[in-house]
Amino acid sequence: MAQQAFGQKKRTVSREEAELESSVDRAYDQIREMVTRFRLKPDERLNETELSKQLGLSRTPLREALNRLSMEGFLNAKSGKGFFCRTLDPQEIYELYQLRAALECGGVRIAAELGDPAEIEKLLTFLKQTADIEGASTSTLVGYDERFHEEIMKLTGNREMLKTLRNINDRIRCVRWIDMDRRGRKSTQNEHLEIAQSLKKKDIERCVAILQKHIARRLEEITSSIREAYGLLYMPKNVRSEHPF
Repeated sequence: MAQQAFGQKKRTVSREEAELESSVDRAYDQIREMVTRFRLKPDERLNETELSKQLGLSRTPLREALNRLSMEGFLNAKSGKGFFCRTLDPQEIYELYQLRAALECGGVRIAAELGDPAEIEKLLTFLKQTADIEGASTSTLVGYDERFHEEIMKLTGNREMLKTLRNINDRIRCVRWIDMDRRGRKSTQNEHLEIAQSLKKKDIERCVAILQKHIARRLEEITSSIREAYGLLYMPKNVRSEHPF
């Protein structure tokens, strides 16, 4: 049946199905974290037997989680060879930055129109509280950066837009880490403050203009950042102990 008939009762999910779904979600969250934090290296083949033991899961929920991560761009599935951690491809990340710019500029227009003024004030308070974090790690600073952009998207009330932004953020995080090291917190913080103040004033065009400049990256910049990221990834841990890679 292509569509559930009007008035038909929703099928009851069995206990076994609920447990399987919970296991899939747990495996998905854990492996996604391993990928985005580079516990699994780019192009590395995933050993499903070892992962199954490590996560304490059977192969069925593990395989479902791996397929889901493959569809979302975190893994590559190769026929007859299994699953591999994605390559850090400059063109792909460049296209993700283009998508991010289009998504966030569209989102800020909706946020300016529909956003709760009280929530915008909370956003300004958040910026003040995180303005001067002495000695904070790059990972912490990037986390604050991502939260700022996601809080703006929450103002739209559109869960699908927020979900898409989070997917993009996870897939471009390596470049954002390098960016933070290069540009520093002060530069991004000033731009965030301008965006939030313009949002409060409902100055949509100003918001969009600043966001576009804030997000935009040239392919050459991304290529350089990825080259640096690969260098850090394969550097001895005792040398890169302060870096999120």
